[in-house]
Amino acid sequence: MLNIVILAAGQGKRMQSNRPKVLHTIAGRSMLAHVINGARALAADNIVVVVGHGAEYVQQAFAAQPDLQFATQQPQLGTGHAVLQAVQQLKEDGRDDVTIVLYGDVPLVQTASLQALLDAQGQGVAVLTEYLSDPTGYGRIVRDAQGKVCAIVEHKDASPEQRAITEVNTGILAAPTAQLKTWLAKLTNNNAQGEYYLTDVIGMAVAEGLAVNVAHPGAAYETLGVNSRAQQAQLERLWQLELARRQLEAGVTLADPARFDVRGNLTCGQDVFIDIGCVFEGTVELGAGVYVGAHCVLRDVTIGAGTRIEPFSHLDQAVVGVDAKIGPYARLRPGAALADRTHVGNFVEIKNARLGVDSKANHLAYIGDADIGERVNIGAGTITCNYDGVNKHRTVIEDDAFIGSDTQLVAPVRVGRGATLGAGTTLTHDAPPEKLTVSRAKQLTIEGWKRPVKKV
Repeated sequence: MLNIVILAAGQGKRMQSNRPKVLHTIAGRSMLAHVINGARALAADNIVVVVGHGAEYVQQAFAAQPDLQFATQQPQLGTGHAVLQAVQQLKEDGRDDVTIVLYGDVPLVQTASLQALLDAQGQGVAVLTEYLSDPTGYGRIVRDAQGKVCAIVEHKDASPEQRAITEVNTGILAAPTAQLKTWLAKLTNNNAQGEYYLTDVIGMAVAEGLAVNVAHPGAAYETLGVNSRAQQAQLERLWQLELARRQLEAGVTLADPARFDVRGNLTCGQDVFIDIGCVFEGTVELGAGVYVGAHCVLRDVTIGAGTRIEPFSHLDQAVVGVDAKIGPYARLRPGAALADRTHVGNFVEIKNARLGVDSKANHLAYIGDADIGERVNIGAGTITCNYDGVNKHRTVIEDDAFIGSDTQLVAPVRVGRGATLGAGTTLTHDAPPEKLTVSRAKQLTIEGWKRPVKKV
């Protein structure tokens, strides 16, 4: 039985925020969400989140996730006291029950490192440790003459000799659940900070003859915590560089890995090119050979192979087929579905509309709540007038239609197959197939008219 306790009760005063610290984000996802996802990746049987400051906001943020339990720490009297609040919710079935303790403000511990911690635990205790050139502020890993871990001493309680130790405690540990419950009940706060230290259980384990083993994280960023906006920004950049490295290894070309932001999940085929300043949010899938120009924002989109997205385009909850051309300065809003080889050009907005194969809207158009067939040309300045002030209505344009520039289609309306709408038309009734439909006032020239002049 694998229990995971996540400590998320701290206020985070240095964040200077009304929001609980663990709800601040790294890569578009709250720090606590990162930790919970890591716990799930280990196939934990039981996840308990210990909340305190802003508990109602933290619980509300994860209310729709039934695999989570919550315990409350109030007041906050140290890490040992925090884990003690979860004791009643730790499960045991007698089959090598283990509890791992994680931290809601240490968001980027990877599954491989946690698995290494579990492997090191065996029948004893395992601690995730690191070697730091400057260990100031960290608890030191104290070893005996045989090199075995015998204690963890917090920085404020350490002697000068102990402060010289460079192996430090990350706070993350794995322990047998039954023994951990017993040790937590024995903790005291006889220390420099007057707190109940979780690290004191290491000494108790040693006293009982249990082995205390160590594991190390795969990368330094994994155990970095966030206590300030500056640390949050630093960790954000480190993680984005790691995400960039993974994309590069997968065959993606990044114009500048330092100017690349993923705030969700990005999946790319081979030979994708991503220019500077692009942001990917939610779930984004880019097919092979996709080109994404500078300063584009893509959120929850799927882009077919060979499609080219020019700079400054925004795509949100849209689907684009293969070999399409989007932008520059195009906007695809939720419900936009573009088929293969479609063109959507500069300052064109598409919302809840479908464009068929080889259809084009190359400039300055709004296509909303519409079904556009194949090989349709949408002229500059075209608007589907889909909203009557109360309800939305759809426009249907059938295959091979040609829509002239500066046309307004007042929905609900249908343009027949192969129809042509002359420039400047305001269409309020269906246009028949294979015919030219024009709606214009008669052009007049007024003889003798003079332009007014400004009065002096």
